[in-house]
Amino acid sequence: MSDTRTESDSIGPMEVPASAYWGAQTRRSLQNFPFPSHQRMPVQIVHALAAVKLAASRVNRKHGLASNLADAIEAAAAQIRAGEYDEQFPLTIFQTGSGTQTNMNVNEVIAGIANEELTGSRGGKEPVHPNDHVNKSQSSNDSFPTALHIAAVLTSRQSLLPAIATLHLALDGKANEFAGIVKIGRTHTQDATPLTLGQEFSGYAAQIASCRERLQDSLERDLSVLAIGGTAVGTGLNTPAGWRGDMVAALSDITGHRFRPADNAFEQLAARDGLVSYSGALNTLAVALNKIANDIRLLASGPRSGLGELSLPANEPGSSIMPGKVNPTQVEMLTMVAAQVIGNHQAITVGGMQGQFELNTFMPLIGANVLQSIELLAVGVDSFAKRCIEGVEANEERITELVERSLMLVTALAPEIGYDNAAKIAKHALESSQTLKQAGIELGLVDAQTFARLVRPQDMV
Repeated sequence: MSDTRTESDSIGPMEVPASAYWGAQTRRSLQNFPFPSHQRMPVQIVHALAAVKLAASRVNRKHGLASNLADAIEAAAAQIRAGEYDEQFPLTIFQTGSGTQTNMNVNEVIAGIANEELTGSRGGKEPVHPNDHVNKSQSSNDSFPTALHIAAVLTSRQSLLPAIATLHLALDGKANEFAGIVKIGRTHTQDATPLTLGQEFSGYAAQIASCRERLQDSLERDLSVLAIGGTAVGTGLNTPAGWRGDMVAALSDITGHRFRPADNAFEQLAARDGLVSYSGALNTLAVALNKIANDIRLLASGPRSGLGELSLPANEPGSSIMPGKVNPTQVEMLTMVAAQVIGNHQAITVGGMQGQFELNTFMPLIGANVLQSIELLAVGVDSFAKRCIEGVEANEERITELVERSLMLVTALAPEIGYDNAAKIAKHALESSQTLKQAGIELGLVDAQTFARLVRPQDMV
């Protein structure tokens, strides 16, 4: 038996592997865009496109698509969504900016599976045609951006939002656990007035809660809107009456997420502002995570020559030469994730600027980068919560020592003795290596009783 078969597209015949379910257009794309396999189109986009094809078959059945063809298309699309044919989608991210080759890859594979089911012969265009039947009433220009939104929404709901909830719970738990531990605050990396360690962690928890709200808002406002029904340029050419609403209803039913039709299909094809906006929320999350992680890194520095206020879980040895060394590896992982997400956002921003007139032509890049950011953040956030934050411990002896040595406790004296006199005490204490109390009494600016009454760190928080 031959190890290839002949398939054809509008340009001409192509030899494809006999084992492949895809046809000539997929083969042509593999030749024209020879990027390595690790640059493949994310499988979430493929699965989302399969959902589009499944919905389209359901709706097309109402408009005359033969039941036997519709049944075969729907069965094939459902199997692809379930991940049963992932190896049949070898195309790269870096292809046509509309994602047409990936759309046709999905169309051809669905047709190939359906035809094998109906005739026993893999591939081909009979009785199921990849364009006439699987792609009926669609264009790559509306089905591909629809798939990008679906993929981003479902991946976020399945992995990122639960991970963020886990981190928020861990940070909020530490805020409660550390509520009674008074420590010195720092601004500009310099000593400031006291707060509790719990208050410090409550700030981190609030940051994460705000990031979650931004993501949820963008999911609803920006990504729950679908371009489907616009076909080539937004006019809906070659779609039957009611197609757009029926498709969105079918996709909502299939995915379990409430989508809605675009108010203006021309905008949804010409621009990818919704994904740029969602990437902006991911970018903000990355910025927040970087700040929180770096604070944890610095507060846990040491254990003897740094701040040493926190102890982190010892997850693995930290050095191949220094015995006993333990490093903040979860922090390092998370900040690298943040850097990658911030970099992805820059590429997404550039992609959002591209595409002239009626179509954005950077869609594969935008979609792939958004999905990579979601995946990296989901894994990184979950790991940081479970392998770092949940095991963080407070070094109360060290925290107390630093509070007692802080010069900024003098702030409590300012309302009674004045800012300038309080500053003199702080300066004299620093220069003479005295305590604030000793310096204030020596300068004659405060007595012991007044100092004891006013300088109470636990009352300053």
